[in-house]
Amino acid sequence: MKPNFSYIDLSILNAELREKDPFEIIKWAIDSAKRPILTTNFGPYSASLIHAVNSIKKDIEVVWVDTGYNTPQTYKYANKLINRFNLNMQIFVPKTTTAFRDVVYGIPEVGTEAHKQFTKEVKLEPFKRALSQIAPDVWFTNIRKGQTEHRDSLDIVTMTKDGILKVSPFFYWNDTEIELYLKANELPNELKYFDPTKVFLNRECGIHL
Repeated sequence: MKPNFSYIDLSILNAELREKDPFEIIKWAIDSAKRPILTTNFGPYSASLIHAVNSIKKDIEVVWVDTGYNTPQTYKYANKLINRFNLNMQIFVPKTTTAFRDVVYGIPEVGTEAHKQFTKEVKLEPFKRALSQIAPDVWFTNIRKGQTEHRDSLDIVTMTKDGILKVSPFFYWNDTEIELYLKANELPNELKYFDPTKVFLNRECGIHL
């Protein structure tokens, strides 16, 4: 049975967590969880969260929704991190192959109904499938303040509509701080990343809405 986090006052909790470092936040969340997951897109700075959570719980399930549209650099970066940390990977993919979609549909124009449907099929449906199969109670994510307008409205800890406690240990860190963290821990980074459901950096793909 999943823990019931409904009793938590998120405003008070977030105020307390802002005084803690990412490792303290992760330790608190791990101790509170029965089945935590870590999600990653293996985009820029992904190694920071993977390294931090892995240092506390090495067998945590790591969920990756591979849309099939990642760059060659992203796939190499993902493979490097998976092997370095021996990650407990759970990879979810769309029900339609990228090859078929490229020939028949392509990537629809952003802002259209076709693109909304595309996002549902290549990102949201696989992610919902992951949540259904794994049934996590705590979800570690690497979203940070300043990335999008919507994310600016969130905090270190938020609650999803499904009652999952979403934890973003690096929420208040900026790019410079993350880069210093990567350097200090000799972690790789890869900036050649493309998300067809976002296209533009300041757009949401829908997973965090």
